[in-house]
Amino acid sequence: MFRRIKNQYLRYFVIFIYAIIIFFCAIELNFLWLFGYSPDMNDIKTPTMSVGSQVYTADGKLIGEYYHENRSPVEFKEISPSIINALVATEDVRFYKHGGVDFYSFFTSMLSTAKGDKRGGSTITQQLAKNLFATRKRKSQGVFGHLPLVRTLVSKCKEWLTAYKIEHIYNKQEILTMYLNTVPFGNNSFGIKTATLKFFDKTPNEVTPAEAATLIGMLKATSTYNPINNPERSLERRNTVLSQMEKYNYLSKADYDKYSKLPIGLNLSYVEDDSHGDSYIREAVERWLKKWCKDNDYDLYEDGLKIYTTIDSRLQEYAEEAVAEKMKMLQKRFNNIWGNKNPWRDSKGNEIKDFVSKNEQKLPIYKMLVAKYHGDTTQINSYFEKPKRMKVFTWKGEQDTTFSSIDSIKYYARILNTGMMTIEPSTGKIKVWVGGINHKYFNYDHVNQAKRQAGSTFKPFAYLTALDNGYTPCDKFTDQPVSIKYTDEGREQVWEPNNADFHFSYQEMSLRWAMGKSVNSITAQLTEKVGWDKIVQYAHRVGIESPLKAVPSVSLGSNDVSVYEMVRAYSTFLNKGQKIDPLLVTKITDHDGNVIQEFTVKMEQVISEEVAWLMLYMFRGGMEEPGGTSQALWEYNGLWKKNNQIGGKTGTSSDYVDGWYMGITKDLVTGVWVGADDRSVHFTTSESGEGSHTALPIFGAFMEKVYADKQSGYTYGPFPKPWVKITKSYDCPSPRISTDTTSTDSLDMPVDTLNPPAIIPDVNPTGTGTNQQ
Repeated sequence: MFRRIKNQYLRYFVIFIYAIIIFFCAIELNFLWLFGYSPDMNDIKTPTMSVGSQVYTADGKLIGEYYHENRSPVEFKEISPSIINALVATEDVRFYKHGGVDFYSFFTSMLSTAKGDKRGGSTITQQLAKNLFATRKRKSQGVFGHLPLVRTLVSKCKEWLTAYKIEHIYNKQEILTMYLNTVPFGNNSFGIKTATLKFFDKTPNEVTPAEAATLIGMLKATSTYNPINNPERSLERRNTVLSQMEKYNYLSKADYDKYSKLPIGLNLSYVEDDSHGDSYIREAVERWLKKWCKDNDYDLYEDGLKIYTTIDSRLQEYAEEAVAEKMKMLQKRFNNIWGNKNPWRDSKGNEIKDFVSKNEQKLPIYKMLVAKYHGDTTQINSYFEKPKRMKVFTWKGEQDTTFSSIDSIKYYARILNTGMMTIEPSTGKIKVWVGGINHKYFNYDHVNQAKRQAGSTFKPFAYLTALDNGYTPCDKFTDQPVSIKYTDEGREQVWEPNNADFHFSYQEMSLRWAMGKSVNSITAQLTEKVGWDKIVQYAHRVGIESPLKAVPSVSLGSNDVSVYEMVRAYSTFLNKGQKIDPLLVTKITDHDGNVIQEFTVKMEQVISEEVAWLMLYMFRGGMEEPGGTSQALWEYNGLWKKNNQIGGKTGTSSDYVDGWYMGITKDLVTGVWVGADDRSVHFTTSESGEGSHTALPIFGAFMEKVYADKQSGYTYGPFPKPWVKITKSYDCPSPRISTDTTSTDSLDMPVDTLNPPAIIPDVNPTGTGTNQQ
C-alpha cells in the first residue's frame, strides 16, 4: 500500500501516522505486557476514590488506618464561580475549547521549556487523569517502565488516552467538579471543600475571588505556596492568579486592584476530626515505611495495604497503663513542687523572663501574624492575649476552658511527657511503642523524634569499651576527685566532675560496683584511661546513630540521643553481641491479602559474646551492688519470683531535666525517658527528679503487669548463663559496707558543654489547645 504513494514525503508521513496509531493501540491493549495498566471505559465510568491502608498489631488487632477522611465531595453548583474562573485562567485557559488534550499548549510549553522558561502543558482533564487513575505510578507500568525516556513517553500517552476517554463520558462541568474534589491542597487536605474550610472556615460557594486565587495558586506547589508556612510566597502567587483572571476577563481591573492589595486573611478556626485512629504507633509505622513506599511506588493513603507490625497488643496495653498511672503521679508531684511559681528556669534557678515570647515566635502562626500586621507588636500581642474557648488535656480527661494563647503556652509547658519502647532482642521485634502521654495533644514522638541527654544511661558504653580493651568487672578504682585536661575546638579545657551528691567516699570500688552505684568520678577516670574517642566509637558500634561530641563528659551522657537508639544499643548485650536493625513491620499485603513484602531482622556481630555477657553481669550490679541505682525496683513485689533477675541503668541529666531508665530482663529490653518538652522546665531535687524516681517506676509497673499475665509469653527467670567461656574475672567479692542507696546517676559538667533546648512545645493558638509540635 505504501508503495502506491509515489510522493516520498507523503509516504513517510502516512507511515509515521500509522506508527503512532499502532503505538497508541499497543498502549491501550498493553501489548505483551510492555506498557502496563491503562484505565478502560468502565474505570472511567465508575472511578473509585483512594482505598486507605490498615495497620495491625502482631496478634491481628487493628491499630489505625491511613485514609483521606477529609475528602468531602461537593457538586458543581456548590462551588463559587471565582474558584472555577481562577482554575481555568491559571491551569488551562483553553479548557472549554479542547477535547482533553491541548496540543497547542503542549507544543508551546515545549518551546518555552527549551528557552529556559519551564511550564507545564497538561490540561485540567489530563491532571484529573493523573489524580484519579495514577497513570504514572510504577504499578501502572510494564516492562517499558524501566526505561527512563520511554517510560515518560508512555506515561504521557496514557494521560492523553485517559483524558480523551474522560471528555467522551463527562461534560466540562462534571470534569471541573471531579478535579476540584480530588486535587490535593497540602496539609493533608484533599478536595476544594476541605481546603476552603481549613484555610478560610468557609464552604466553597462562600469564598471571595482573592481567597479562590490563594487556593488555586497552591496547586502549582502546595508546600511552596502554603499560606500558613509561606505567607509571602503565597501572597505573591495569589496575585499572579488574580492577574491571570484579569487577563482573561474573569476579573475587572478595578476588582484586581482591590483584591491584590488585601492580606491573605486566613481563618484557621475550623477544627476537623481527622484522627484516622491516630496514634504514636500509626505515625511511627508511616515514618518507618516512608522509604519503602517511595522505592516501591506505594501510597499508604490510597493503595489499600494491610500492614502487620511487631507490636504486641497485650504489652502495649500494659505499657500505656503504666505510663498513665505513673505520669499522673509525677505530674501531681511536679505541680506540688512549683505551686504557682513558673518552672522555666536557667541553670542558676532564675526565671527565664522571655520564655513565653520566645515560644510565641516558634508557633506556625507567628510568621503569618507578622506579615498580617506588618510587624506591629501591639497587634500581635493582642492576638496572643485574646481569650478563646478551647479543649485542653488534663489527667482527669479532656476539659473545656477559656485560655489565651499565652495561657495555653504556660499551661502546656508545665506538663511532663515520656517516651517508652520495648524490644525483643532475639528477634529484633519492637513490642511496645509509647511516644508520649496523649497523641491528640502531644503528637511529637518521644521515642525516635525527640533526642535528649542520656545522663548516666550512657555510662555503660564507657564500661563496654573498658571490658573490650583489657579491663575486667573486678578491676578497682578509687572514688576521688578527678581533673581532666583536654582540647575542645582549639581551646584548653579542664573537666572536674562531681558525684551527684557532691561527695567523694575515697573508697576503692570494682568497676561493677562503680557502674551499679553510678559513680561519676570512677566513670570519668575510666574514660580518661580508655579514651573518649574510643567510647564514641563503641557507642556507634552497638547502635547509637546520633552524632556524638567526643569530649570527656561523653561517658556521663552529655550528648543527645533517642529512646529508640538507646534500646537498640542495649539490645546488643542481650543479643550475644549482635547489633540489630529493629523491626516494626513484618509483612505488607494488598487489599486481598496477597503478600507484597515481608521484612526480616538484620543482625551484625559487633562485640564478642563474652563481652556481651559480661555487660549483662555489670547491669545486674544496679540491683545487687551496695547503693545500686536500680534498687527502687525491690518495691515492686511482682517482679521478684522464681529467681527472676533484672538488670538496668538509671540516668539523670543536669538540673534533673531528663530522667531515664533502661531495664533488661532475660527476654526484653525497655527504655523509658521522662521530662518536660522544654528543657528549662524540670524538677528541683534528686528525691523528685532523678531517673530512679521518674522513669524507673514506669518500667517497674509495666513489667509487673507483663509477668502477671500468664498469656503474655514472658516469664520470670534468671539471666542466661555464659554463652561462651569467660576468660575475665568477674565474680568479685561484695564490699563489706553498709548499703548507701543514695542515687548518684546525674550528670555534672560545665554548663557550656550542654546543648541548648531543642524541643519547644508548639501550642495551637487557634482554639483547640492541641500541641502541634
